[in-house]
Amino acid sequence: MKYLWLYVIAIIASLGGLLSGYDTGVISGALLFIKETWDLTASAQGMIVSAVLIGAVIGAATNGILADIFGRKKIIMATAVIFILGSIFCAFATNPLVLIASRIFVGFAVGIVNFVVPLYLSEISPKHLRGTLVSLYQWAITAGILFSYFINAVFAHAVYNWRWMLFAGIVPGLVLFIGMCFMSDTPRWLVRKGREEEAEKVFASIEPNADAEKEIQAVKLTLKDNDNGEKFKLQKWMIMPFVVGIGIMFAQICTGINTIIYYAPTIFKSAGFDSNITAIYATTGIGIVNFLMTIVALFFTDRLGRKPLLYFGLTGVMLSLIALGCGFSFADYFGENLKWVTVGSLVTYIVCFAMSLGPIGWILVSEVFPLKIRGIAMSICTVANFAFNFFVVYSFPILLEKIGGAWTFWGFGIVSFFCIVFVYFLVPETKGISLEKIEINWIHGVNPRKF
Repeated sequence: MKYLWLYVIAIIASLGGLLSGYDTGVISGALLFIKETWDLTASAQGMIVSAVLIGAVIGAATNGILADIFGRKKIIMATAVIFILGSIFCAFATNPLVLIASRIFVGFAVGIVNFVVPLYLSEISPKHLRGTLVSLYQWAITAGILFSYFINAVFAHAVYNWRWMLFAGIVPGLVLFIGMCFMSDTPRWLVRKGREEEAEKVFASIEPNADAEKEIQAVKLTLKDNDNGEKFKLQKWMIMPFVVGIGIMFAQICTGINTIIYYAPTIFKSAGFDSNITAIYATTGIGIVNFLMTIVALFFTDRLGRKPLLYFGLTGVMLSLIALGCGFSFADYFGENLKWVTVGSLVTYIVCFAMSLGPIGWILVSEVFPLKIRGIAMSICTVANFAFNFFVVYSFPILLEKIGGAWTFWGFGIVSFFCIVFVYFLVPETKGISLEKIEINWIHGVNPRKF
């Protein structure tokens, strides 16, 4: 009960993940019906799905500056408003170009929320709870995906089905906006703006036994060290944290997760499911597995460590992708059983991803960077995440059309193998190591395998 209010704050802020997760999942089912409304090429389908990522790159790139000027809380609330408006624009789109433009607008909110919510969570969290609370954001993303799948199933039989699916995005937007109305901004931002009395109250509410005045003095000392008037210079030792941060974002996205999330119903139909409704129901099952296994991951991240879970997850992802490719390659042999091979492969993939790359990717990004550049570095990694995402999501329907499902999934499997090699040689094990010790290890050039 000691940290009850802290958990309430963290859960409400984490609802920002609902926005990102909802948009990620809802388009998967909506696309099946959008194609019935308009005659779309594979390229146009890829653009409608990936347009949100164009806006996300812009939002992630500008968010660091906006969050410093206006505060974390106000930016989260503004994000909710943008998402609500964008959902309305998408629902009333009159042609594919309007829908694409509307999804770019929604993407701006998605890009902001993917940076500002983890930042908010890290700045309100006590040191010993930071990993768990930041992980709540990934859990909220999976909750948003699952919610979108249920919405897709509910409106699949409705008139104007895909429009209702996209319009329902106002729900997570309203929940986040209303919840954040009752929250405070982070103590660090309040101290930076000279609002020390407010910061003291926030410290007292989130960590009752802490010496609020001592905490404020520590923040002021950090700000003094970081704002000493010296021109910032990127040092050679800072390169490795960027290699790890951007590399883990590459691994998280380019092993194909969003081809599964965005296109699961399309994949199921290609594998033999005979109707849009059946494919959507099968996809809902995938969402449930993703949601549940992310909860499981929360209990193992600080017990087993980051790298063991990454080895387990990436190996399982690679094998499931190989199996999925084989299913499509030997479709004639499998016949009606192809759809069950597909279901089994996708479930295995989601289990392995949700217990590893999903939460651990964001945890590592919040841990490996030195304090002085942590904000801008996380913003850069978020931009990289969405850039990789755009490339993968846009190209997926084109790859399916040009080279087929087998080689497409085998390609992602090959990427997964190289990501295992990357983790082994370059990613440090950060379990049980303070952020200060991680920074010292980078400065002294410690081999990531020996952290």
